[in-house]
Amino acid sequence: MREQLEQLKNDALVAISSAVGEEQLQGIRVRLLGRKGELTALMKGLGSLSPEERPSVGQLVNTVRDELESGLEAALTAERERVKNERLQSERIDVTLPGRKSQVGTKHPITLIVEEVCEIFAGLGFSVAEGPEIEHDWYNFEALNFPPEHPARDMQDTFFVENDLLLRTHTSPVQIRTMLKQKPPVRIIAPGTVYRCDSDATHSPMFHQIEGLMVDKGITFGDLKGILTIFTNQLFGQKTGVRLRPSFFPFTEPSAEVDIACVICGGKGCRVCKNSGWLEILGAGMVDPEVYRHVNYDAEDISGFAFGMGIERIAMLKYGINDMRLLFENDVRFLRQF
Repeated sequence: MREQLEQLKNDALVAISSAVGEEQLQGIRVRLLGRKGELTALMKGLGSLSPEERPSVGQLVNTVRDELESGLEAALTAERERVKNERLQSERIDVTLPGRKSQVGTKHPITLIVEEVCEIFAGLGFSVAEGPEIEHDWYNFEALNFPPEHPARDMQDTFFVENDLLLRTHTSPVQIRTMLKQKPPVRIIAPGTVYRCDSDATHSPMFHQIEGLMVDKGITFGDLKGILTIFTNQLFGQKTGVRLRPSFFPFTEPSAEVDIACVICGGKGCRVCKNSGWLEILGAGMVDPEVYRHVNYDAEDISGFAFGMGIERIAMLKYGINDMRLLFENDVRFLRQF
């Protein structure tokens, strides 16, 4: 049996050294040391030895088994290290190559205009007020001097939700809500989304407005013109001409349309301004006393003005955009310009 054990050990070590791959090494382990392996079979023959031989042969069996296990473990470790190194070489990343840059977003032109307008009016003492987009008819129309039979309601092209609820057609309801909660003085601007049934190159069924309100004792039309002149000069440049034309709005009296000198031709006349030299940018006027009645203000004691502008129109004029639909299509090529 000693000779068999020595022969088994020598043959096994040669097989281990010449094995290729972990699969072959694991096969040698099973063939030699498994439950039905060659060394296990020899160990079963210990019972046939004399009591004098059994201890020394048993010790030799243990020694051979330890040597084989040690040889197999060393070979497996070396093979796994070789495989790992080959994989590292094949999957190597050249860290000196430039990385992929993350796409950096920019603010939408509507957001840029809203922030700039709010900043200008904040410098004039106005605070920002907000209100719901689904509004009650009373706040959107009746409290603003639009009774049910008023023809100006036909101009609004309103999206009605149900009963007396609707998608607000302007942010003027915010002015009503503010005056109901706050006594004069009031000095607010109300930016937000509004909705009307209209859609073409210069109109959208959803668009943005900023409306303003200033109510206190002794407020005059001159204050209105002064505030709007400061605003337009800061937004479009100090040399921008401003004019007010008589107009009509149900909730202001007197009312005016506010024009600026054409930002394209500088007031000389071009296709954009239809050769008039002027561009309309907003509507304004002194708050109608009937509006004060709805909010329990004393029209004999206070006065004020209101104004409103479409942010899309301001953005189109400031950035030279010729189609309002570009502001809503989310074309990255267009947005990257801002």
